[in-house]
Amino acid sequence: MYINGTGCVSPLETAIEGRLPSAAPLYDNIRLKAAEPDYKQWIDIKMIRRMSRVIKMGVAAAQLSLQEAGISKPEGIITGTAYGCLDDTGVFLTKMVNQNEEMLTPTAFIQSTHNTVAGQIALLLECHAYNNTFVHKGFSFEHALIDSIMQLREGKISNILAGAMDELTNHSFNILSRFNLFKHAHAGEGAACFVLSTKQGPNAIAKLKGVSVLYKPDSFEEVAADIVGFLAAHNCSQEDVDLVITGRNGDPAGDAWYEHVENKLFSELPVAHFKHLCGEYPTANAFGTWMASRIIASQEVSPAVLFKGNAPSSIKKVLLYNHHDATHHSMILLSIC
Repeated sequence: MYINGTGCVSPLETAIEGRLPSAAPLYDNIRLKAAEPDYKQWIDIKMIRRMSRVIKMGVAAAQLSLQEAGISKPEGIITGTAYGCLDDTGVFLTKMVNQNEEMLTPTAFIQSTHNTVAGQIALLLECHAYNNTFVHKGFSFEHALIDSIMQLREGKISNILAGAMDELTNHSFNILSRFNLFKHAHAGEGAACFVLSTKQGPNAIAKLKGVSVLYKPDSFEEVAADIVGFLAAHNCSQEDVDLVITGRNGDPAGDAWYEHVENKLFSELPVAHFKHLCGEYPTANAFGTWMASRIIASQEVSPAVLFKGNAPSSIKKVLLYNHHDATHHSMILLSIC
């Protein structure tokens, strides 16, 4: 499957510049807010006022990817989100309490459902094709990709818009912080979308070779064995991989999974990471996939993302390994077109 276009809204200026920084930014806050672009270029100003942040981020990422792919309307839309529209959910629940469950306006409730972003993108594009949203916690993005691959392999459509988005509100940040989820990691948010196709477009960035997920592995060895099997299933050996990208976030317990894979399978390879740029959230792997595709397209590994080793001179295959909360493990293999 070809990635013909990408779009990303993140704590970096990715929606404006479309590339990685040359040096890692120094954040002075544990909470990383998305650097939002000027939405008026894609959304009518009257509609912007009624949209929550995650909807606007999702629409912007979708429009950016479609523009790069040179497509005005995709033949399907598939998204993934773990939290959905938290801001609208908070507004609705707050009004329920303050107004004693009386005289509630339905708008906030309607826009609080998890499939609102995919639905809003379809409405703006007048796309009446297949539309689906996965709400599978740390697997939401990966399952959106797997569904996209399945749809394209059926041969009924030639392109599809896939992506993931999640937002962080004051309420959710305070609640999640109580569980010490951000004791070592930055809290993040963002949206990333990809135009996938069976045909190579004029601006094709990379090829999506495969996606695999593993839930609650019993040991480090099980993850390592699963990665070896995943690579073999796609006619790829450990030596064929030029760069490994992991979801390190600074948490010692969580990073131990990455260290084992790096030392056991890829001890000679350079390793990059991405969550110090976008923060930790269930669908952060969408940002990681965006970063991996840009690295392949530019054939350059920015010093801002290189964790160890030397940047390879040629980048043909990139393995992205990530886990969320040490329970949802996933592997994504990308290659040069």
